[in-house]
Amino acid sequence: MSSPKQLIPFAHHFLQPTTASHRQYEALRAFFVEGLSTAQVAERFGYTPASFRVLAHHFRKDPERPFFLPTAKGPHAAPKKLALRDRVIALRKQHLSIYDISRALQADGHPLSPVAIDQILKAEGFARLPRRADDERPAAVRPTTAAVADVQQLDLRPRTLHTKFGGLFLFLPALAVLPLDRILRQAGLPGSQMIPAAHAVRSLLALKLFGNARHSHVMSYVLDEGLALFAGLNVIPKRSFLADYSCRIDPTCYPELMRRWFDALGATGLPRGTSFDLDFHTIPHHGDDPLLEKHYVSKRSRRQKGILAFLAHDADTRVFCYANADVRKQDQADEVRNFVAFWKRRTGRLPEELIFDSKLTTYANLNRLNRQGIGFITLRRRAPHLLRAIAAAPPSAWRRIELEGVSRVYRTPRILDQRVTLSDYDGPLRQLVVADLGHEEPTILLTNQLPRSAAKLIGRYAQRMLIENHIEDGIDFFHMDALSSAVALRVNCDLQLTLMASSLYRLLGQRLGNGYEVAKSRHLFRDFIDATAVIRLSEREIVVRFQRRAHNPLLLAAGFGETEVAIPWLGRKRLRIELGQASVE
Repeated sequence: MSSPKQLIPFAHHFLQPTTASHRQYEALRAFFVEGLSTAQVAERFGYTPASFRVLAHHFRKDPERPFFLPTAKGPHAAPKKLALRDRVIALRKQHLSIYDISRALQADGHPLSPVAIDQILKAEGFARLPRRADDERPAAVRPTTAAVADVQQLDLRPRTLHTKFGGLFLFLPALAVLPLDRILRQAGLPGSQMIPAAHAVRSLLALKLFGNARHSHVMSYVLDEGLALFAGLNVIPKRSFLADYSCRIDPTCYPELMRRWFDALGATGLPRGTSFDLDFHTIPHHGDDPLLEKHYVSKRSRRQKGILAFLAHDADTRVFCYANADVRKQDQADEVRNFVAFWKRRTGRLPEELIFDSKLTTYANLNRLNRQGIGFITLRRRAPHLLRAIAAAPPSAWRRIELEGVSRVYRTPRILDQRVTLSDYDGPLRQLVVADLGHEEPTILLTNQLPRSAAKLIGRYAQRMLIENHIEDGIDFFHMDALSSAVALRVNCDLQLTLMASSLYRLLGQRLGNGYEVAKSRHLFRDFIDATAVIRLSEREIVVRFQRRAHNPLLLAAGFGETEVAIPWLGRKRLRIELGQASVE
């Protein structure tokens, strides 16, 4: 006979555990196999020492004791279903569906579920009935079906409507000035007679502008007339169209669209800065695509497959002015040169200053930037030999400076100001080693700005750290990589919409003033855009009336109360904004 110690590990392979017997099995295994004492087992599994000794005694005498009992199976017959079998078959021969049969049996006082009826019919060999049209089905409670999006069905007759998306109409004055229809036509974006390109893009842009996370399902908003009116349609397009539209756009259209949108923004008076923060962002891919490369994802502190996007952020106006989502590993070091060429073509001048980290480009490209007269500040990697050389520097070589205009604890760092030479770079570079900034290791900066004061250089790079916050704002608020959304967009389309939405928020911030010029998009959304409204359509006007809110005086001061601009895609009716207590009409 096998010993209890030999039987315990194999009992679960052939016996079915129950809740009560599982505790017995684990207790006996701990006693015989793990070698725990009676008191230890009793304490762990909630037995009294005496009761567990009785259990162990019975198991020693009968090691094959079936303390793992098989589960009892239910009856193999269904009397209720069998009693109604003939009645179900008779109703089925009248070409009634399983749901009609279930309702008929319910009316006769013999309820039977559609699943049980389907099982009876399958056992008798009945095939499924053809699917009926919607108008052939019996009356029942169903979700309200929205109309098909069609610009020709846009209803601009006088009426009053309520909308959750009232804040979007604050963007209409800027959008009315921008020639979006012409820009999209020249960029080659596709459209149809029912949904032209501008109306499709405005629909996507409306969802991008509204909210701090990608909306889980656009079908929740298809009956909101205000959202459809913003886009110039009778209803907002459904999820399938929005997801499919981004796949219909030729990737070559996006650079042209970005250039023309950039030029149109310049005509609105949005200022252009001279200093730019550059960075890469990895948009993670959660599938198994062999064509995608692995890139570092800072949010997850790991490398995974994804799409590498290059972003250029205007440090003065806080606008994303350039983006590229088609960056491959072998080309990523040259993206800084592509941005310089883009800026030169669009503005006629080179950027004055570029700020980026050590992994963005190579020393050879730094040399090209220096030859073009472009100032730069970048990090240098902390190589072991470099850290050893810094540690060997005498204390007299270090000096302490004070940073101005920086609200932080570490305002008086120590610096080591040196001139260095690097391979692939002609001439000297300025190397600033900064200690006492709150990091364990010193920060090493490289720049070609030799005469500029060290305090200003370090302060400028400290501001560059904010670019990561602004990129995060663009990615989180404008939901660039929320891939679980029901509206799945191509990355190129999503990135271009993010640039456009970011620009519109900055135009709104510039017009508001009072510190909103540098406010994050989510701040502007919370104070102004997240607002319901009552919209009154008349023969010549579209009056958007907001409820009384704390920040309405700022809108009045910015001139929104005097808005009277013709909206081209809404029959050239004039938009008027009223800020006060909305009345329910």
